[in-house]
Amino acid sequence: MLKEKIRHLAKQYAPDFIAIRHHLHAHPELSYQEFETSKFVQQQLSGIGIPFEVMAGTGVVGLLKGINADSRVIALRADMDALPIEEENDVPYRSKNAGVMHACGHDVHTTVLLGAAKVLHELKNEWEGTVKLIFQPGEEKNPGGASLMIKEGVLKDPAPQAIFGLHVHPGLETGKLSFRAGMVMASADELYITIRGKGGHAAAPHLTVDTILVASHLVVALQQIISRNRNPLSPSVLSITSVQGGHTTNVIPSEVRLMGTFRAMDEEWRFRAHELIRKQATELVHSMGAEIDLHIDVGYPMVYNNEVLDRVARAEAREFMGADRVLETEVRMGAEDFGYYTRQIPGCFYRLGVMNVEKGITAGVHTPRFNIDESAIEIGVGMMSWLGSHVKFGS
Repeated sequence: MLKEKIRHLAKQYAPDFIAIRHHLHAHPELSYQEFETSKFVQQQLSGIGIPFEVMAGTGVVGLLKGINADSRVIALRADMDALPIEEENDVPYRSKNAGVMHACGHDVHTTVLLGAAKVLHELKNEWEGTVKLIFQPGEEKNPGGASLMIKEGVLKDPAPQAIFGLHVHPGLETGKLSFRAGMVMASADELYITIRGKGGHAAAPHLTVDTILVASHLVVALQQIISRNRNPLSPSVLSITSVQGGHTTNVIPSEVRLMGTFRAMDEEWRFRAHELIRKQATELVHSMGAEIDLHIDVGYPMVYNNEVLDRVARAEAREFMGADRVLETEVRMGAEDFGYYTRQIPGCFYRLGVMNVEKGITAGVHTPRFNIDESAIEIGVGMMSWLGSHVKFGS
C-alpha cells in the first residue's frame, strides 16, 4: 500500500533528512544570495537521479515522473533563503554565517521537499503523473522569488494543475498539521514617506515649517484612512514602524522620514487604500505648508487557498495523519510570496507543527532562538510525498 510505503521510507531516511537540515541551517544565505544552497540542492537532486533546471538566479526546478506521466502535474514548493538575524541557539548546527540565520524555517522547507523528492523517486513506479519540485529563492524580500520564477516559466512546460507549499508553525505542536480555505495570509506593501519643511530654532517655531508636527498629524491620519474606509469585516493593518528626524533638542529638522507596512486581505480594497493614502497624505502635508515624497513599494499579494483543493488536501491529510491531527489554521496578517502562485493556479498553503513545549522549543519565527522539534521533518516529508503522489485535481 502506497501510504504505508511512504511512511516507511520517511521514517527510514529521517536521520538523513535531519542531517540535510543541519547542513542547511549551519550555512544560511540571504535572499537572492542562495548560491551555495542552490548548489547543494542541485547535488542532492543529481544524487537521487532527478533532472532539474536553474532559473531566477538560484532557483532550482526538478521534474519527477511517475507512471502515465502526462495524466496530471502537481507542483510542490519550498523556499531557501534565510534572514539577517544573529542566531542565539547553542546547538552543533548553529549558523556559521555571522548575522544570518534560518529563523523562518526555510531550511526545514527545503529539507522536506528534498526528502519528498527522494521518497517519490523510490516509489515512482507506484504513483501516476508528474511532480514538479520548486526550490525558490528570495521569499523574504521584494519582489519575491516566486514572482521571478513565474516570469521565467516555472508554471509552464509542464503546467501544474495545482501547487502545494508548507510552512513551519511554532505555535502548533509536532505531529499536527493545519489547513485553511480561502484567505490565509495578507498582502504586504511597504510605505516610504519623506516630509520636507523649513527647519530652524525650536524656540522660534513660527519661522519654520515643523516637519515633526506634520509627521505626527500624518501618522494619526493614516490610521484613520484605514479604520474609517475599509469594510470592518475585511482584515487590514497599517503600521508606521520608523520615524527618523532631528538630532538634538533645540533644532526643528527640515526633513522627517517615515517607513511602514500596509497589509490587506482584499485585493480591491488594497489598491483603493493605496489611492487614499497617496491623496490624503499629500493633501494633509501640503495644507500644513510642507512637501511630501511618498512611495508605496507594492509587495506580495494575499495567499488564497483554493476551497476545493483545500478540501481535497484535508481529506488526504486526515487519511495519512489521522483526523485528530489535522486542525484549522488561523488567519495571519503576515505575508508570503506563495500568494503569487495562488493567483495563477489553485494552491494550498498548509502548516507543519514544530513546537515541543517539553523540549523548550517554543520560540517564534524571525527570532534569534527559533528552532524546531526535528521529529517534524519525518512528518513533513511523509505528508508532502503523499500529496504529491496522491492528489488528483483539475485533470
